[in-house]
Amino acid sequence: MPKFSIFILIFIFLFSFFGSQLYHASPYALDAKAILLAPSLMHPLGTDRLGRDILARLIAGGEVSLVIGAGSAFVASFIGLILGSMAGYFKGSVDRIFVITVDLFLTFPTFFLLLALVSYVNASALVLIVIISITGWMTTARLIRSESFKITSQPYIKILKIAKVNTLKILLKYYAPVLAPIYFVSFTFGVGGAILAESGLSFLGLGIVAPQMSWGTILSGGKDVIDIAWWVSFFPGLMIFLVTFSLINISNYLQQITNQQEIKT
Repeated sequence: MPKFSIFILIFIFLFSFFGSQLYHASPYALDAKAILLAPSLMHPLGTDRLGRDILARLIAGGEVSLVIGAGSAFVASFIGLILGSMAGYFKGSVDRIFVITVDLFLTFPTFFLLLALVSYVNASALVLIVIISITGWMTTARLIRSESFKITSQPYIKILKIAKVNTLKILLKYYAPVLAPIYFVSFTFGVGGAILAESGLSFLGLGIVAPQMSWGTILSGGKDVIDIAWWVSFFPGLMIFLVTFSLINISNYLQQITNQQEIKT
């Protein structure tokens, strides 16, 4: 079990949502006398080019980044679960419509589709959750569809259909337990992917709009001074790396468990 990765995620969660209770510096306060100060006792992670405390901004930005990551992954995985299950259960015309829709979305590179959608609206946490979800449900849906086909072909499912058992009852009782591991694996992968997507948009200037901040916007703010103030970009980049790396480890572990269960059955 990836205990170290879980520990890192718990620490970053507590740091982002409760760190302001212990560290009281303002992430918005400007200080002309503290521009681009290196890490010190007064400013543990240094300051940016406007004299703002990096540690305070990491705490505030982490809350936004994690909300966007978890929210986007939950919605995208849920959409994929619903649509994939319906395609695998009903088959026929429902499945054909599903395949056409997925192919249509996959025609455009995901990140460019994301850029196109974000460029027409003012990005906020809620807007980014919606947009990243719209562009990120296809992989989960295809995995769920494939597994749903296997379940639908089972004799007991055919008997239940003949007996006219309620469709919702069949999906919740027989599909959900089998599909749950795939959902959780997709969710953990999705959180890291959503955080990276938001960071990429923020780095290009299309992410969270000031005065809100995320790890991506903090990272972007340091790209012009990275030669003389490495800490401005390094620490938000480190947080993004730690979250993504930990989630990938946990996802791989969940996938191994799922594969072992499939082999046993």
